[in-house]
Amino acid sequence: MGKSGAKRNRAWPGAARRLTQRAMDPTSDLAARLAAPLDGAVMLEQVLGWSAINTGTGNLDGLGRQWEALAEAFSALPGTLEAVAPAPVTAIAPDGSAVEQSNGDHLVLRVRPDAPRRLLLTGHMDTVFPAAHPFQQPVRLDDNTVNGPGVADMKGGIAVMLHALLAFEASGDADRIGYDVLLNSDEETGSLASAALIETLARGKYAALTYEPAALPDGTLAHARGGTGNYAVIVRGRAAHAGRNPGDGRNALVAAAALAVGLKHGEEGDCPVNPARIDGGAANNVVPDNAVLRFNIRPRSPDASARFDARLARLVADVAQAHEVTLHVHGGTTRPPKPVDARAQNLFNLVRQCGAMLGQEIGWQPSGGVCDGNNIAACGVPVVDTLGVRGGAIHSSDEYLITPSLTERAALSALLLHSLATGDHL
Repeated sequence: MGKSGAKRNRAWPGAARRLTQRAMDPTSDLAARLAAPLDGAVMLEQVLGWSAINTGTGNLDGLGRQWEALAEAFSALPGTLEAVAPAPVTAIAPDGSAVEQSNGDHLVLRVRPDAPRRLLLTGHMDTVFPAAHPFQQPVRLDDNTVNGPGVADMKGGIAVMLHALLAFEASGDADRIGYDVLLNSDEETGSLASAALIETLARGKYAALTYEPAALPDGTLAHARGGTGNYAVIVRGRAAHAGRNPGDGRNALVAAAALAVGLKHGEEGDCPVNPARIDGGAANNVVPDNAVLRFNIRPRSPDASARFDARLARLVADVAQAHEVTLHVHGGTTRPPKPVDARAQNLFNLVRQCGAMLGQEIGWQPSGGVCDGNNIAACGVPVVDTLGVRGGAIHSSDEYLITPSLTERAALSALLLHSLATGDHL
């Protein structure tokens, strides 16, 4: 598989060992048996070590080291580990040229692939903090809180997933189901290099569990989600001298601005549009012949993306004719909306029931954010995608993890896995 073992980064082992986890009070023998193997100090030690590895999406060296550390940790589970190369991804440079983006390998673990009932568990190893970002090291704020890059989003979630699976494998009922684990390297930039892999692994699964952090610090889950799409429209005009012969030019910057205004003014309520940036232009005495308009959409219904693309095609044709320029559209909807159907709602209800057995009150609310759960739901698989840790301030240098939630959420997932293995709930 092209990857070798590596020693775990053991950042702050003393602090981790001294951490006192909140005692759990399970309400059933089953819940107690599943929760018994969970060791919050070990889990925290792993999270701190992983957090100290910079895994900004473009940092291939850091992602490689993280892959090795995760492979070592997940090798404690049965099954076959594999490094899966990222799919090719192109982006549009400011001059309108297409450039290839580099992404790290994805980690896939396959356990009991021939089982009649199989699950998918997903997480991501990348963060939004590049190698040059000043936010690089975890810091213990108090006995129950750690600040650090990725501690909540979502290296803490990966630890929850791993230890829930270890507890489930020790339960005696694990052989009833199989599962695939996917830890991708590009979720924070839209999973473009792993979207096809997600679709392949999701196909035919009974259910999926994703370990993004809880939607709120109290553990609330994200329920229905909108979708998202990112576009770059390349506009090619004709250069000319702004004083001698401006009429011979075709201003690409003005055409891009006209398209941005048209997109915003004509937006529909279930598909907001955010024109975000125009690259290009020229010197003040030159009619600019090049521009790139970048914008984001947030479709809220399954058919909103298709209606938007039809409207965009009409606008592009109108702008091209009015300004005598050429336009090329790059991109599209990367994560479709995630409505909650009856089977998905049954999965949410099951999570709530498992939480009640553990003395945890589980609620949910709609979210405007997106994640790999959107992609999984589009494959017709019921998914709950915020089973990771409690914490907050993600995507900022104030990101924090509530450390007792490591064992809390691992116990919840272990019990959920057992329930999915032993009953027909969906």
